[in-house]
Amino acid sequence: MEARIRESFARQGLMRSFAAEVVSVAEGAVEIRAPITPEVGQQQGFAHAGLTFALGDSAAGYAALTRLPDGQEVVTAEMKINLLAPAIGTHLIARGRVVKPGRRLVVVVAEVFAVQDSGEKPVALLQGTMVPVGA
Repeated sequence: MEARIRESFARQGLMRSFAAEVVSVAEGAVEIRAPITPEVGQQQGFAHAGLTFALGDSAAGYAALTRLPDGQEVVTAEMKINLLAPAIGTHLIARGRVVKPGRRLVVVVAEVFAVQDSGEKPVALLQGTMVPVGA
């Protein structure tokens, strides 16, 4: 399962451009991290919401994929994001998990944290639906 997730993740050009990496994989849960650099910043100096969303969406999507058989992939059908605080720190960590698996729809959530010297600060909460598709 972990090899499947890591191989799929390695094919994502956007994640490579963010220097993102898979930190951990477990059944129904995936953690991804990426550095906060000037290239992913916004005009006020913190990480752009696009980075936050992309990491949360990917972590949630890969969490869904851990619950599907080989030969299937997932695509995002919908994803809602609540931005909770500015993403200020050295990097972001997105923790995705499956809330309810299914054959046609997989309900997922992801929490995104900014890592600072003082620890982790929650910056976003995402909830969405993944659709299993043929590979």
